[in-house]
Amino acid sequence: MSKLLRKTKKKKQNQQESKPQDALHQSFNENVEIFRSIYENCSDVVFRPFSIFGKTRAMIIYIDGLSDVEGLDENVLSPLMQETANESQPFNELLENKLPVSNVKKVNLLADCIESISTGNPILLYEGGSDGFSLSLAKWEKRSIEEPAAESGIRGPREGFTESLQVSTAQLRRIIKSPALKIQSMKIGSYTRTTVALAYIEGVADQTLIDEATNRLQRIEIDGILESEYIEALIEDNPYSPFPQIKSTERPDVACANLLEGRIVILVEGTPFTLIAPISFFSLLQSQEDYYQSFMISTFIRWLRYGFFVISLLFPALYVAVTTFHQEMLPQALLLSIAAARETVPFPALVEALMMEITFEALREAGVRLPKQVGSAISIVGALVIGQAAVQAGLVSAPMVIVVAITGIASFMIPSYIMAISVRMLRFPIIFFAGTLGLLGITMGIIAIAIHLCSLRSFGEPYLAPLAPLKGRELKDALWKSPLWKMGTRPHFTGESNVYRQAQGQAPSSKKGGESGN
Repeated sequence: MSKLLRKTKKKKQNQQESKPQDALHQSFNENVEIFRSIYENCSDVVFRPFSIFGKTRAMIIYIDGLSDVEGLDENVLSPLMQETANESQPFNELLENKLPVSNVKKVNLLADCIESISTGNPILLYEGGSDGFSLSLAKWEKRSIEEPAAESGIRGPREGFTESLQVSTAQLRRIIKSPALKIQSMKIGSYTRTTVALAYIEGVADQTLIDEATNRLQRIEIDGILESEYIEALIEDNPYSPFPQIKSTERPDVACANLLEGRIVILVEGTPFTLIAPISFFSLLQSQEDYYQSFMISTFIRWLRYGFFVISLLFPALYVAVTTFHQEMLPQALLLSIAAARETVPFPALVEALMMEITFEALREAGVRLPKQVGSAISIVGALVIGQAAVQAGLVSAPMVIVVAITGIASFMIPSYIMAISVRMLRFPIIFFAGTLGLLGITMGIIAIAIHLCSLRSFGEPYLAPLAPLKGRELKDALWKSPLWKMGTRPHFTGESNVYRQAQGQAPSSKKGGESGN
């Protein structure tokens, strides 16, 4: 018993004396003991002792399930245990030359060794050396590249990001092949040590934007990062705003398109959702398919989307305000029809609208949480059954069911899921203002939202740009979609360098000799 107590006490003493910033010791036994104390009670951490060239003691430390065990046996243990050493060559150089591994990195700090082991790269310690070798043999199960479910489209690439950061950065590199694409990685999270990568195109993205993004990421101190929303919540300009100030996407083509416009992209290990900044109010109402079809079709759909955005925000409030305070605005036939439908309803229009909106939101949320096979069926059938039953029971009127249904459809027209949720949140206070103050309350709500939008910033850039402040040259991709050959300049936040992204005079023409007009 006393021997066991002394051993436990020694382990705790080694763990307290050894700090991550400390260097490895010259003593092989002491290094092994330190790692054993650090990974005490970790059954998945493997300590594999062996002899190098039959005479030098060594130890390989790795985590079972994160490292390539077959590659470790074939490329490390087998050659080192069978080969004969060359006495004229330094031992560490000989060791590097004998390891048929793509990347062998010499490490001498305890923190570097722990990070290497945690990422799946085994550490090789040997007797007589105060350093070790990190072997690039990480291998773990990961999801294959699939079509993003949240951003599906009719035309365009079908692949999305995955939870593997290496796969995601490779997808960016495959699209943007220029070495000007820079990817800077850092570790965030004292326990998770999550890899976060900042991607931008050098010479296109403004250096001030890059420095600001780097500073915001480096000042994060948190115990763990599990999803990109953690990063978004810690770097956005106004955390108390209901509107998103950073855009998330699963699509590599969307990320590359924003990189080419001078924005930055933040990729996080463990999630397929990458962050894009800075953004504007209009970029959240744009879809990737706007750039994969004719500019006339894209402009029509974009205007349709803007119109349904307004309907999603104001339609129930307008119905409540008009039926409660401003009946004179309705034609007589429509007014009589609405009055006849509401004759048996015991609630005022305000309570009726709030009750139906809350029910609709509950059904929509239930459809998301239920299994995919039954979720859509339950939400649709539930809305039909509850709506019809409520009308027959006289609890709500048929026009209110129609208004709520049209509003729900309108919210699905918004491409950004986060923006759609923001609109659904703001719909409730505007309905309340409409039920208490009528059209005056709606006007006050719109003014308050407009003032808030004008005050918002995304990494210092105005949220309503290019409309406020007005930049006429950039309206070609905000209020409407101009032809590709007319979009020769990048947005203003790219700085004054590399403003033009294509040559002038590329309008298609049927004239002979390739003549074209502007």
